[in-house]
Amino acid sequence: TCSPKMMENEVFLSFTFYSTILILKMYAVAIITGQVRLRKKAFANPEDALRNGGLQFCREDPDVERCRRAHRNDMENIFPFLFLGAIYSLLDPSPTVARIHFLIFCVGRIVHTIAYLLQLRAPTRSLAYSLAQLPCFSMALQILLATTPYW
Repeated sequence: TCSPKMMENEVFLSFTFYSTILILKMYAVAIITGQVRLRKKAFANPEDALRNGGLQFCREDPDVERCRRAHRNDMENIFPFLFLGAIYSLLDPSPTVARIHFLIFCVGRIVHTIAYLLQLRAPTRSLAYSLAQLPCFSMALQILLATTPYW
């Protein structure tokens, strides 16, 4: 169970919930990448290729690379969100406004991943990406405004 002090910070609890969903989504993309590697017999390491049929399977595959790009994009965007959201949670924002920030980012990243992996028609992926960036820019701006007097 959460400590009583942690339970008092509704914003941080909301941040923790959405962050955990995003981390689980990243794990899912990693698992999907591994499954696509196995199905397409496209391994990054010789020892894996040897175990699965031979060195000829130590190769790149467009579908595996798509999964890897989706995962890399997650790392480029979710890791900064984790920092920004944690600091933003300390600024005592409105719980409702904060939850909206976290929800928009989370939904945007989930839609982005679905659009990436299923190769949905443009501009679905870029719209989802842009939508998810809005709360990050908002949180970053609020953090800067709150900390500027101490600079």
